[in-house]
Amino acid sequence: MAKTLVSKGYSVSGSTTTEIKISLLAQEGINPFLINFELEQNYFGSFFFESDVLIICLPPKRHSGEHTSYPKKIRKIADAAQLGKVKKVLMISSTSVYADVNREVTEGEIPEPDTESGIAILEAEQIIESYKSFCSTVLRFGGLIGPGRNLAKFFSGKCNIANGLAPVNLLHLEDCVQLTEHILNSDAFGYTFNACSPDHPTRMDMYTKVAEISGLEKPHFLPELSKWKLINGNKVSTQLNYKYLVNNWSEFLGQDKL
Repeated sequence: MAKTLVSKGYSVSGSTTTEIKISLLAQEGINPFLINFELEQNYFGSFFFESDVLIICLPPKRHSGEHTSYPKKIRKIADAAQLGKVKKVLMISSTSVYADVNREVTEGEIPEPDTESGIAILEAEQIIESYKSFCSTVLRFGGLIGPGRNLAKFFSGKCNIANGLAPVNLLHLEDCVQLTEHILNSDAFGYTFNACSPDHPTRMDMYTKVAEISGLEKPHFLPELSKWKLINGNKVSTQLNYKYLVNNWSEFLGQDKL
């Protein structure tokens, strides 16, 4: 995302928690900052937060206890954004805020997450939306697929995998970047959007195909449908006139690329 915005002429700052990545960011024309809100340091005076727009792309970690520390981390970031007089905040969230309710879900309903990470992410969304000093938009991404995110590795060679007929809710990296940029260019703040390809093949079909393309052993799913959800991501199309770059997985995967 940062590299794309730099190429379009934006002045972009990027934060990292590790010193080794400082030079990597700088090489891409990104103004690098070392920031780690898990520490007790005070970053409220950092020039990083003296920006027009802050994009928060910080998922919870997968270790135990993160469901309580993650919202606290987001609040620290929101406080820093407020003191830095950030005007707009775009929070990259996740469709994991929706439970498996065996039906289609849209932004119009109140999520009731059934996982620790989903609960933490929803609380973080509510924290960002509670601040009145900046205008915020929440963008809930579906499952990510693309370079560096090969779905075949999750199930390759495994047998008797449950829920093979459940629909997938995926979003390609190209759409992640293009939709984020579209929201910035459209000044679409003050909203909540789902971001998910309008095509929802079964887990069985999707993961078998990506394994085939990757040259990995195919997984074996049980042809059953238990808990599932179908994420409706059409609001960005109807409200923002955004056209998904990947809207047909069979056609996309037919090009033998991920």
